Amino acid sequence: MERNLIRKSKVWSPEKIEEIQEKAQIGRYRIRGQATKRMDLPSFDDLVFTPAGLSRVPLEGYRERCDTKVVIGEGKVKRPLVLETPIMIAGMSFGAINAHSKKALGIAATRCGISTCTGDGGMHPIEREYSEKLVYQLLPSRYGLNPYDLKKADAVEIVVSQGAKPGTGGTLLGHKVSEEVAKMRDLPAGVDQRSPCRHPDWMGPDDLGVKVEQIREATDYEVPIFIKIGAGHVYDDVKLAAKVGVEAVVIDGMEGGTAASPEIQLDHTGIPTISAVVEAAQALYDIGMKHEVKLIIGGGISNGADAAKAIALGADVVYMGSAMLIALNCQRPIYIEDYHALGTEPGACHHCHTGKCPVGIATQDPELMARLDPTAAAERVENYINSITMEMQIFARSCGKSRVSDLDPTDLRSLTLVTSYITGVPLVGLGGKKPYFASLDHGSSFKDLLKV
Repeated sequence: MERNLIRKSKVWSPEKIEEIQEKAQIGRYRIRGQATKRMDLPSFDDLVFTPAGLSRVPLEGYRERCDTKVVIGEGKVKRPLVLETPIMIAGMSFGAINAHSKKALGIAATRCGISTCTGDGGMHPIEREYSEKLVYQLLPSRYGLNPYDLKKADAVEIVVSQGAKPGTGGTLLGHKVSEEVAKMRDLPAGVDQRSPCRHPDWMGPDDLGVKVEQIREATDYEVPIFIKIGAGHVYDDVKLAAKVGVEAVVIDGMEGGTAASPEIQLDHTGIPTISAVVEAAQALYDIGMKHEVKLIIGGGISNGADAAKAIALGADVVYMGSAMLIALNCQRPIYIEDYHALGTEPGACHHCHTGKCPVGIATQDPELMARLDPTAAAERVENYINSITMEMQIFARSCGKSRVSDLDPTDLRSLTLVTSYITGVPLVGLGGKKPYFASLDHGSSFKDLLKV
């Protein structure tokens, strides 16, 4: 009996065929939320910690302290931003998410002693009320920009671009532009909102220095200023950002999330977070500013291992957005019929842009919003933040460090040749066979630590 084998093409996979056919029907690129779905990116999972044994002494978890505090702007501004743990909740706009979500994130951040961020579209009164430490984003769109709100902030973040769509303006589809969102942004309700890709009043690093000084005057030199950049030309961008005198540089890797972005850009633009943090840290060391400017890294960080490895590679703080939404209830297997109506399942949903979020987070629909209880959601996020903090302390103590910030590249080994080449961290199993750190002492520079 003749047998016909079904052989799928790697070039023309079912996913590519479906993508072509959808574009042929809608006549534009596809838009979706969440982050890249690529599975082949180098990641923090390719690194492991090298715990203490005889050559180093580990710390006892129940008796010996492991400090997590980070201060941004100490000795430089009147009101430095003090974080009890090296975690910040990343910018997510009122519009992308709703007031219930903002309230829950604010309550959780306040309880944990960390900050939240306004995102695009201005400062919602609820997030200022419930967030003890609030970062105000200044974006190219200037949507919702209010100098009086700027003065209420605990830090200001100038956004050049973000990891999910570097070099491209933001998108908020009309389904989510409610009357309240429209009022804050001075836009008509129900109309798609597109943001510009660059600031209207400066074009380069020299102009940026003037803008930073204007913000300092507007805030009476009280709060730290950050510059946020989507991971692209990281090494050069970080040096230029640091030299204008900001207190922190934020780098957002290509795994960063979004409420709405061109799908093709999510998968094919930017560089992975693990490579971005190494380039950024190296840039600060090369200009002698690693101890003057804090490095905040974001993009796909989901647990204490990711966070601790990012810090070991040179970050001071990690930015987390998508993970916080998941802690709120994003992707939770409830209201299954609503996931199915969107053509998806819990765990695979990327329909934030539609405004039909089944769990009531990425929506402005009052009926859907009612599904998210801010009090219960805040408790989940608080538990999550505390869990990540404890995980970072586990790794630091196991490496013999009394401060999470003392983690460094010598505490890591790489599982893959690619990640070893990117980070400068030696492959596992080489041990004493490779004279990698043999000549380094405790005062060695980060550049020396990463030198192969």
